[in-house]
Amino acid sequence: MSERDFAVVDDEAGLDAFHEECGVFGVFGHPEAANLVYLGLYALQHRGQESAGIVSSNGKSLIAHRGMGLVADIFNSEVLARLEGTSAIGHNRYSTTGSTTLKNCQPLVVEYAGGGLALAHNGNLINFQELRERLEASGSIFQSSSDSELIIHLIAGARALELPARVAEALMQVRGAYSIVVLTERCLIAARDPHGFRPLVLGKLNDAVIVASETCALDLVRAEYLREVEPGEIVMIDDDGIHSFRPFGAAPARRCIFEYVYFARPDSFLFSRNVYQVRKRHGRALARECPADADIVVPVPDSGNAAALGYAEESGMPFEMGLVRSHYVGRTFIEPRQSIRHFGVKIKFNPVAEILRGRRIVLIEDSIVRGTTLRKVIPMLRQAGAREVHMRIAAPPTIRPCFYGIDTPTREELLASSNSIEAIREYITADSLGYLSLEGLYSFTEGSHEGFCDACFTGEYPLEIPRERPSPQLRLFDAFDNVNGAITRR
Repeated sequence: MSERDFAVVDDEAGLDAFHEECGVFGVFGHPEAANLVYLGLYALQHRGQESAGIVSSNGKSLIAHRGMGLVADIFNSEVLARLEGTSAIGHNRYSTTGSTTLKNCQPLVVEYAGGGLALAHNGNLINFQELRERLEASGSIFQSSSDSELIIHLIAGARALELPARVAEALMQVRGAYSIVVLTERCLIAARDPHGFRPLVLGKLNDAVIVASETCALDLVRAEYLREVEPGEIVMIDDDGIHSFRPFGAAPARRCIFEYVYFARPDSFLFSRNVYQVRKRHGRALARECPADADIVVPVPDSGNAAALGYAEESGMPFEMGLVRSHYVGRTFIEPRQSIRHFGVKIKFNPVAEILRGRRIVLIEDSIVRGTTLRKVIPMLRQAGAREVHMRIAAPPTIRPCFYGIDTPTREELLASSNSIEAIREYITADSLGYLSLEGLYSFTEGSHEGFCDACFTGEYPLEIPRERPSPQLRLFDAFDNVNGAITRR
């Protein structure tokens, strides 16, 4: 078949999900700092696949390399050899604010009166547009559309003399979610917003200090986990050791519950708990709340795996991998002109007919966003021989978008925001549909909601979202109050 018989299309199977946020990693005091950051970004690849970058310091200057795509596509041995020095920071990006272009790749690097400065940010600033307009009115020139650059401008314009104080002065002006790492020629700074929306941890490798979004990155480089960077804490790491500052007033912790549901890697130790074990407990609670008369439990891989194991153990039904996922599907692929039905989902998932044939299955997934993937997967399972498909979701209905560092659809596009469970069941063509309750979601805390943000499930936002001057991500509010009672997306 000739090249013109194919068309490049978006991976439709990847559109029906909350997209990852970003991953940050930093090293101070190691002779192979850039190589360690490279490995750390590999471990954090699940948090962002649009672009990646590393900035190193040789004690005199900052050296940067950034690019679009996956970590393996951007770095090689020659590039890493140029990133000399004993300290470095890195970033994997999935944009929440700012377009997908090279100029928005992080870490961002600048030269200002205090010297060189690089910054990598995971989160989203909800007052970004307001602050940017104020800075532009006073003469600031922005090189990117990323809200992360705003923090750099605020640091550069701070009145304080010492860098930790400058960072604190800058962060006191922003509202929203941020877990950041900052690198200069002689120190590394890590900071987390007062509510602690996004994760950030400290580790140690011999005499080197490591900062990472998740502990799975520490495991890869064989670093010892020390502790979380606490909400509202600024940590400076230099030749004299680790220095902690707490310049912000006390604020209630609001760690993102969706990190447990989907985003974090299951092998990570997050917010003082193992993610895999939390997801299994979600599955167990789901089995108690939403039992099904069926033969086997099948996950939608990989997001439903741990919850499906918990469901199977609690229900006593066998766990089977009746659906296999390809791990080599990129963001785009080439589709034949003579289109194969549901090509986008079929290239990502394939049912195992020998397991499914003649059986009633419980299909486990972590969440339903638009429902378009399940609407195609469930008929595939039936075509492979499944007698019945009972859909179970290991989280409550997702009814609101996130404004704290996750790229989510508008409320109008969230299937559960305006449709009943029965309407959703009909749309995805399942024989039955059940969601985990909010109480079941917190079964791992014995029912306490304290310390978490669950706005995507409840609509209760811990920080007020400004509507009068929406930033690019806050376009989500364009449809926030315009919801009808019918399923309109197909």
